Amino acid sequence: MAKIVILSGAGISAESGIETFRDSDGLWEGYAIEKVATKGVLKSNRAEAIEFYDKRRLNLEDKKPNYAHKVVAELKNKYQDEIAVITQNVDNLFEKAGIHHDDITHLHGFLTELECEKCGLVYDIGYQKVEDSFNGKCPTCSSPKIRPNIVMFGEVAIEYKKLESELKQCELLVVIGTSGNVLDVNTMVRSTPSSILNNLEANEYIDDSIFTKVLYKKATEAIEEIKEEIVKLVKQKYYYQCGNCKAEYMFYKELDGFDCTVCMQKINMVW
Repeated sequence: MAKIVILSGAGISAESGIETFRDSDGLWEGYAIEKVATKGVLKSNRAEAIEFYDKRRLNLEDKKPNYAHKVVAELKNKYQDEIAVITQNVDNLFEKAGIHHDDITHLHGFLTELECEKCGLVYDIGYQKVEDSFNGKCPTCSSPKIRPNIVMFGEVAIEYKKLESELKQCELLVVIGTSGNVLDVNTMVRSTPSSILNNLEANEYIDDSIFTKVLYKKATEAIEEIKEEIVKLVKQKYYYQCGNCKAEYMFYKELDGFDCTVCMQKINMVW
């Protein structure tokens, strides 16, 4: 498990020109959200829903990662095991910034991917329309029952389990550009030793008083200060030695005491 979790939302990509639902006053890029992005619409309103995601996918092609994406990518690639990058965003700007797709957890899916509802295949179509990729059929089983690999409102987000798992060992939670109206950020922060909040402004869903540090500014303006805190923690290590068998241990945080895995004697001295 990583010691640092970077959890991002729409705010980090807004500076790259990607519209957020909150910006749209009930509409998302001109579409009523309940007609194109909620559970069941692929059966009740399939054509319009597919059109909506096709347009969002095509819109991604010329979007570029901003400075915040690039710094997060730099940190992840340098401190691979110590940092978990988890995002609510379905765009590919972290990937464009240099993070391998497998090294990011996309909680709500990935816009350039489709999923076959018959055989379960998930495949990337880049910036194509659904109908232009293999004639709108699954490349493996030829089923026309394919859908954007996106978690619709009301559907189960299976990647939430990964987030829960990472938070168990997390020492620093960095929240960037999320309103907190989908994920219970407050509960996450209360169970984490240290935390940083970076949003443009305060909102009703997030209790900023429980964060260790609060930065109300653009992500591109806050990211250097966030980077400093992350690097400081990554480089902090504590070494222990068993007084009985001399076994040595290294941890990223100071412990009150633990049992030696070799001789089972209590260890409580740091050096």
